[in-house]
Amino acid sequence: MSALLSCMQIPSSSSSSSSTREKKHHQCIQIPTHSLKHQLHSQSPTPRVIKCFSNRQSQSTEQDFEFEFERLFSNLNQATLKRESGSLSSAIFLVAGTTVGAGILAIPAVTQEAGFLASAVAVILCWIFMVVTGLLIAEVNVNTMCELGSGGVSLVSMAMRTIGTVGVQIASWSYIFIHYALLVAYVARSSDILTNFLGIPLWESATLFSLILGGLCYFGSQRFIGAVNGALVVGIIISFTALVFVASGDLQWNALLKANFEAVPMSIPIIALSFVYQNVVPVLCTNLEGNLSKVRTAIVVGTSIPLGLFLVWNAVILGSISGLEMNSGQIVDPIQQLRSSNGAVGPIIEVFSFLAIATSYIGFILGLTDFLADLLKLPSGQSSPQPYLLTLIPPLVLSLLDPEIFFKALDFAGTYGVLVLFGILPAVMSWSDRYSSSSPSMTIPRIVPGGKLTLSLVIGGAGYIILSEILEKFGLP
Repeated sequence: MSALLSCMQIPSSSSSSSSTREKKHHQCIQIPTHSLKHQLHSQSPTPRVIKCFSNRQSQSTEQDFEFEFERLFSNLNQATLKRESGSLSSAIFLVAGTTVGAGILAIPAVTQEAGFLASAVAVILCWIFMVVTGLLIAEVNVNTMCELGSGGVSLVSMAMRTIGTVGVQIASWSYIFIHYALLVAYVARSSDILTNFLGIPLWESATLFSLILGGLCYFGSQRFIGAVNGALVVGIIISFTALVFVASGDLQWNALLKANFEAVPMSIPIIALSFVYQNVVPVLCTNLEGNLSKVRTAIVVGTSIPLGLFLVWNAVILGSISGLEMNSGQIVDPIQQLRSSNGAVGPIIEVFSFLAIATSYIGFILGLTDFLADLLKLPSGQSSPQPYLLTLIPPLVLSLLDPEIFFKALDFAGTYGVLVLFGILPAVMSWSDRYSSSSPSMTIPRIVPGGKLTLSLVIGGAGYIILSEILEKFGLP
């Protein structure tokens, strides 16, 4: 699919005085080309709209002109030249599926010392933080599409437009690092599950997993991938419900009241990592044709589903295991303890874990291949195998070299990847986009309130956690 866009300058008001020297500020508004014109009026009579604002400044007055349109562009099927807009439900499932990944499996292990009550507070705060940064990325992404006049804008183009070459380098290396680290973790854990279930060698399990899901992303259409992802999310919910039902019989309610807030900071990197979905936000903005109302709904609703799952999951696991200890400073996995103490829980955990990893793996493949295609300057709308090979092969090789890499990859990616790429960087890009003197005066409405205070809190919070982790690594107070 490709997005066809054209730009036009907003006409000046006829009521303005000819004697007043005025300075017009404008930005491109994308309208469909003649081949798309007939598509615009085939939608519902009450379409969602995006509002853009243009400021006209004069010596004595300043006026705001508001323009409304349904979407920035139309996604076309190159073969049929028919519009193929992404559905909101598919977008929600994509966000939810990407979020519910390997991170949820590690949450009980890193929050056991803090206890359920303290970790629940941390989970909710991390969810709010990650929703805000995702919305900031969407805001900058749509603004960038407006300015460049094209869809399929990745973090590279966003960083280049807002914070220049240095920002591109930071975004590129952070993005590649976190995606490869997480893909390694996903392949390592999924291959272990498949080996136990099928009885085949580890390398065959890892290769099978990568080929099936990688082939789905390469050969499947947008709608087919959305349908498969939706089915996987439904499977996650069903297996999760069964797990809660079986494991809750051993639930010790008093254990849920444990709260050690001093131990919370050490768990934040992996909790934040568990809410990563921002890599698919540029894909959402393109699939939903720049409709920020739908993008916002997809992000908030899509991440609310994992939020509920995380809280219930953590309560069931931590409330069912007593006497958890940290042995020689290493992470003890309470899921393994629960599996050994309750025979019925083991198979359900395996199914839930595999489905959670599969949905997240699909989202990360889509995000990284889109990023690499933009980085390599490949023609948009063409499905080149090169980004897919670069996405699938390195994680497969690394996971086979070190099968025990799961927790190490998650911890490292959470601390130094997520909080930089999906914490500090979105706020910095948004700051430049909103307040830089070189930024266009006419932009889409801001979907994250709070102005500079919100952006400062995002940057400061992420920076504090990163600094704390670095000091702890070097044994400094």
